[in-house]
Parts: sequence; structure tokens; C-alpha cells
Amino acid sequence: MDIKEIKDKVEEVVAKIQNDDKLLEQFKKEPVKTVEELAGVDLPDDQLQKVVDGIKAKVALDDIGDKLGGLKNLFGKK
Repeated sequence: MDIKEIKDKVEEVVAKIQNDDKLLEQFKKEPVKTVEELAGVDLPDDQLQKVVDGIKAKVALDDIGDKLGGLKNLFGKK
């Protein structure tokens, strides 16, 4: 896989995790296993851990952005 394919796969997995609370909980408990299942790849855990770390960061940043976006409503802006 080249860098673009990896990035695309990460984006795909992030979207799946963010749109499914059950997958999010599974990812929190077993991130490597969950990513392997969602991405359809079987890599050594140490290689997959880098992908998992990227997904965790992306999910956390998107979640923070959503929460901050909600703050606009507190001040009457939409």
C-alpha cells in the first residue's frame, strides 16, 4: 500500500467508527483488532499500531471539533 491508499483507508475506518457507537466502543477496547477487521488487513501489531494511533488522533480531533462547534449555539450563533 502506498501513502495515499493508507490515508484513504484510515479515513474510511475513522468514518465507520465515528458513525457507529458499537464500533467506537469496540475500538476503545481492542483498537488493533477492530482496525484489522474494518480495514480487512492482517498486519503485525507493531505496524498496525501506527495506523491505530493515527485513527485515535483523528477520532479525538473530530470529536473535539464537533463539541466546539456546538458551543456556537450557546452564544446564539448557528
